[in-house]
Amino acid sequence: MFIDASAIIAILTDEPSGPELWRFLSRARSPITSPIAVYEATLGIRRKRGIPTGSAEKEVSNFMEAMHIQLIAIQPDMGLEALKAFARYGKGQGHPAQLNMGDCFAYAVAKTHNVPLLFTGNDFPHTDITPAA
Repeated sequence: MFIDASAIIAILTDEPSGPELWRFLSRARSPITSPIAVYEATLGIRRKRGIPTGSAEKEVSNFMEAMHIQLIAIQPDMGLEALKAFARYGKGQGHPAQLNMGDCFAYAVAKTHNVPLLFTGNDFPHTDITPAA
């Protein structure tokens, strides 16, 4: 299961979808995420909580360690898959998903690893990604 930044933010900031996302994550075998998702989650938590970037990064890092989320490197094939995702689903492409860069990479990593995507929001349901929740 790939853990999107939106799921990390929802869980750590007590959004309404957080408990359900946490239940799915707690049952996941070998959850993964990427540096891009960690970056997005850190900045999202920083913004929502009004805390320093370092504090938000530590919170995300501790969460990843506690939930055994493996950080994987972005590989060239993932970059190509992200470009394909943008061409099909990206902002300004006329598709209802309107994926941003981070979304395109979350999509790409989940696709290349053939795992479902744990997320919150209304963008990914408009794609062909397999949702984890």
